[in-house]
Amino acid sequence: MPRLLALLPAMALFVACQSEPAYDVVIRNGTVYDGSGDAPIVGDVAIIGDSIVAVGVVTGSGRTEVDAKGMAVSPGFINMLSWATESLIEDGRSQSDIRQGVTLEVMGEGESMGPLSDTLRTAMLAEQGDLKFPITWRTLRGYQDSLVRKGISTNIASFVGATTVRINHVGWADRAPTPSELEAMQAEVRTAMEEGALGVGSSLIYAPAFYARTPELVALMKAAAPYGGMYISHMRSEGVKLEEAVDELLTIAKESGARAEIYHLKAAGEANWPKMARVLDRIDSARASGLEITADIYPYTAGATGLDAAMPPWVQEGGYTEWARRLRDPAIRKRVAEEMRTPTDQWESLLLAAGTPDHVMFSGFKADSLKQYTGKTLADVAKLRGTSIEETAMDLVVKDGSRVGTIYFIINEDNIAKQLQRPWVSVGSDAGSLATEGVFLKSNPHPRAYGTFARVLGKYVREDSVLTLQEAVRRLTALPAGNLRIKRRGSLKPGYFADVVVFDPATIRDNATFEQPHQYASGVREVFVNGVMVLSKGEHTGAKPGRVVLGPGAKQ
Repeated sequence: MPRLLALLPAMALFVACQSEPAYDVVIRNGTVYDGSGDAPIVGDVAIIGDSIVAVGVVTGSGRTEVDAKGMAVSPGFINMLSWATESLIEDGRSQSDIRQGVTLEVMGEGESMGPLSDTLRTAMLAEQGDLKFPITWRTLRGYQDSLVRKGISTNIASFVGATTVRINHVGWADRAPTPSELEAMQAEVRTAMEEGALGVGSSLIYAPAFYARTPELVALMKAAAPYGGMYISHMRSEGVKLEEAVDELLTIAKESGARAEIYHLKAAGEANWPKMARVLDRIDSARASGLEITADIYPYTAGATGLDAAMPPWVQEGGYTEWARRLRDPAIRKRVAEEMRTPTDQWESLLLAAGTPDHVMFSGFKADSLKQYTGKTLADVAKLRGTSIEETAMDLVVKDGSRVGTIYFIINEDNIAKQLQRPWVSVGSDAGSLATEGVFLKSNPHPRAYGTFARVLGKYVREDSVLTLQEAVRRLTALPAGNLRIKRRGSLKPGYFADVVVFDPATIRDNATFEQPHQYASGVREVFVNGVMVLSKGEHTGAKPGRVVLGPGAKQ
């Protein structure tokens, strides 16, 4: 008996150790879509710290247990085209994207938040609208690190912007860089790649990016390619010269040795809709020849940009101040108005692609006096102001002090389905990550800010059967992760970071509309970012565990 009494403390310690949870989190009994595109399994996902440690049958307990019976469990979704650059400064919770299951925001469509010259930094401060913030960084990595220090719920990654690098050394001028300027631009690209940029992003319909010719873009990509960088582009045309623009992207990929992706692939304007089938076949052919070419889309029939996409690039040379100054000159206004209404293949007019000003809607203004026009069409505003369509657009740019947020209805629904059926197409919102409160309510954004990913899973998977659920999950996760060459993301595998989404495939849907965009998507129940629960039972926990995700050439 005394011997038994002596053993009791050790036995108690053994029992206590045995009852300690083996994992930080166990997600139980879910239908697990691992990102591969294979058929799902019913099982568990176990997490320790920031990583997945087991997928399948998990016998040990977790400090947090989530019952996912009847739910889909997938990797976190990757937003291939995010404009959360400023919205995350305002609100790091990333509400509209987290509530759709997005765990990684990929930035850098033409413009990036670094590197910044003194001139560019001053211009960015002057152009701020509803969202106002100090710019305390100079490099792209400096911007990213500042966001993480502030606290963000999603992970972030970025391309370095070809436009940003061009402005730093050439300004807003319509000319080619000198040899020394081009060398300096290449040096900035190399530095950004070593800091963790994913590659070089361009947006070629806009001034001053429009002024960059193919050899300049090839040179920038030759600087990025040795680091494993990707070229990703809003091409020079999505309409009249769509096929020629695809050929330019393929040329840049061939000559630089880099893989390439087309941002928000579309055929803009009804006259151009038949071109999509040829474009898809052209990309398939390029891929079969050995080029690594991919694309992303947003699943809506409208795009969103500004009134700069309705005016010729020459009038915009020198930046906004010079653009507005020219638009005050009666002779220049007459010329601009004529060019705005005249079909051309020399520049991309989304006003003409829309077909009618009734298909052009204003999403936001900088000036309080013009916010009354938010949500109205260009035709509505022209009638209210008693001026022509062209005069109205020019007046608004001058009076607002900005390019004016504008939505253009230019995309064919059937083409969206055709594009989604290609196995190399991923998804991006081309929008900020917003909230249904505060300063965000001062504008009416494109509903893609609130609904892109839920819309793919609700409309195109459940309702229209364009994709199977397992294939849709692959497009939102493993496909973009692989295209970007990022490590340990995009799959539910032991050793991968625990970016995990639990959603109801029977109810997930987008709720935002063009008329009432500030509505969260529904159907996503839990979201984990780096092992931390950010969404619980559909509500944000306030956690901000987001990190910088580095590109393949990063020197950490």
